[in-house]
This record gives sequence, C-alpha cells and structure tokens, in this order.
Amino acid sequence: MIRLSNGHWFKYMVASGALGFDGRGYWWERPLVWAGLIKPELFTVVLRTLTLKPKLYPESNLSWIRPSTWLPWSSRSCVQFLPDDGVVTKVGLWNPGFEYWYKKISPTIDFQKHPTIISLYGTEQELLVMTERVEYIDYVKAIELNVSCPNTKHKMDEALQVITTVKQVRKYLHPNYPLILKVSVGQDYLGIAQNVAGFVEAMSLNSVPWKVAFPKDPYGSPVERVGHINSGGGGVSGRPAQKHNWKAVEELARQNAVRVIGPSIMEFEDLARLENLGADAFSFGGIFCGNPCKATAIVERDMG
Repeated sequence: MIRLSNGHWFKYMVASGALGFDGRGYWWERPLVWAGLIKPELFTVVLRTLTLKPKLYPESNLSWIRPSTWLPWSSRSCVQFLPDDGVVTKVGLWNPGFEYWYKKISPTIDFQKHPTIISLYGTEQELLVMTERVEYIDYVKAIELNVSCPNTKHKMDEALQVITTVKQVRKYLHPNYPLILKVSVGQDYLGIAQNVAGFVEAMSLNSVPWKVAFPKDPYGSPVERVGHINSGGGGVSGRPAQKHNWKAVEELARQNAVRVIGPSIMEFEDLARLENLGADAFSFGGIFCGNPCKATAIVERDMG
C-alpha cells in the first residue's frame, strides 16, 4: 500500500474518470452504486480530470449527438471497444471546467466519507490557479497532475517541461496536499521519475497511446478520424495496455525513485502479478468500461 505524507493510505485506487466528477459514478453507474455492486468507499477515487476552462464539444470529442449528422452517439463515437477486453478512447479531456466543478459539484461531495483525489490538467499557470483553489477544500487526499493525456496535442516527450511544472506546483502548493503524477509510457517516465523524486509521492500510468500499443496495425485506430482532437489514435486501456504499462511499473519499481501505482487490472490474478513487478498500490480504470462491477468484486475478494 501507499501511505501519503498527510497520513492517508491506500491500496486500491479508481483511475481518473472511471467514477465521474464526484466519485459516485456517471448516471449509468449510479444504479449499480445504489445496488452495492459498485462500492466507491472501498477505493481512493481519482475524479475525472479537470481543466481550468470547460472542454465540451467541440473542444473535446464527446457529444451525445454527432453534429455532422444530428444522429445519436453511434459507432463513430470516440469510445470503441477492442477484442480481448480492451477499449480505445478519444474523448479529449471532456469536462465542465474547474470553476463549474468547484461551485456546483464539489459542495455535493462528502470528502470525509469518500477518500478523494482531484486530477488536474493544464499549463503551469493554469495548474497553479486550480491548486490554489483546491487548498480551500477540506479532506482532499491528494492532487493528481495529469501530464499524459493521449488525446491532446502536447508532445509526449517534453519531459523537462513536465519536471519544471511539477516543481513549480509543489513550490506553491500547501504541504498538506500530496502530489501524484500521472504519466504515459509514451513519455520518458524514468527520466521524469528520477527528477521529480521528493516532489511527488507516487506515479500512476495513463492509457497507452494507440501507436505504442499497436505500432504495426495496418488498419489504424477505430477512433483516428473521429472528432477534432489530434490524438494519434487515442488511448488504449484494459488488457491490450498491460504489456506496456506493466513493463513501466517494473522499471519504475526497480529505479526506486518514486512509488508506483499499478494499472490495467482486469482479473483478480493481476494483483499478484503487479505486486511481483513492484507495484505499491493498484489502479482500476479500463475495467469500468466493460464490467464496472468487477473492480469491486476483485477488491472484496482480495480483502477476504
């Protein structure tokens, strides 16, 4: 498990976005939460990533209708299921913006009852503005800096910029707020980890860029030409991401600069596999797309 500097400890995490902006699930997950098939209280929940300004359609690719045809969300959507328990998404950081979340959604969250981590994405200045506001929210367990979204236009190899941003945020952030850094296998994650040791308390791994997961695929990503966001094919989650994310877990654990959260869990046995690779805690993300109740079942079995 991971124990943060503010005393909060966790073994099981819900990855950013799996349970929405309040940690209680999207509207289609709420009945499962009410029925006890999804139990957010078993996890430390990372909320869906927020940006300073709203990113709704067309700034993101998520729309319940396709404006080009005015038909409901269809097979041309920015979320596509893949064989072997995989999913590729090209949503593009869809969110209502930090200010709306802060004023309208955050007051409805029982942060004391439900361990919560807030995930943020933006420029260095935008992150400083948002983290300053987060400091006024009691009981937030940590802040996750998402520097790795595969559905945005920023370069995946700008490690120096990531390192500088992390150090600046840590400099101005209240010491009671631990930082978790979310990176991608498309980045120099070992170089980043080496240089942010002491500034962040753990690292998590995002979905795998399509061109990393399927470099020789002749057909290309099924979401490649959907929407406006140039993502290089979107981000791959679930079982097809394991090979790449688990390699990163092993390398980060061997480097031993920053504690690492193991992702891409699809079966109960994956917990032992990740633990053997050196993971300090476990993150459930893509599993919520195909079988949202399974993460709760895995954790309950592990807890005995």
